[in-house]
Amino acid sequence: MKKWEKFWKERERLNDLVLRNTDKVTKRFFSLDSQVYRDGAIPAKYRELMGLVASLVLRCDDCITYHMVQAHRSGVSRDEVVEAMSIALIVGGSIVIPHLRRAYEIMLELYGEDDGVDS
Repeated sequence: MKKWEKFWKERERLNDLVLRNTDKVTKRFFSLDSQVYRDGAIPAKYRELMGLVASLVLRCDDCITYHMVQAHRSGVSRDEVVEAMSIALIVGGSIVIPHLRRAYEIMLELYGEDDGVDS
């Protein structure tokens, strides 16, 4: 099982645990979190890229994996992911690099290593 698949399975299990044992405030927050990434004036794929950039800058590995998977599912190309990650690096600086490494690992699992990116 790939790293992102393990993450996704564990995320679903833990989300279920939280939602079965929480109050309306947390449930509403979870709902808002999923609604904000749906198609609107800005298509979902670009919303996921914005989430990915923010997650890299904020250095949240779980968030990075989540948005990487959702970006892939939303039809974001590998080249678009690479460019978004470059923006995150510029905005966040060198502190982002360890998280960028892990993001590339997830990206390669999702998109494959054979899809060349022009540098």
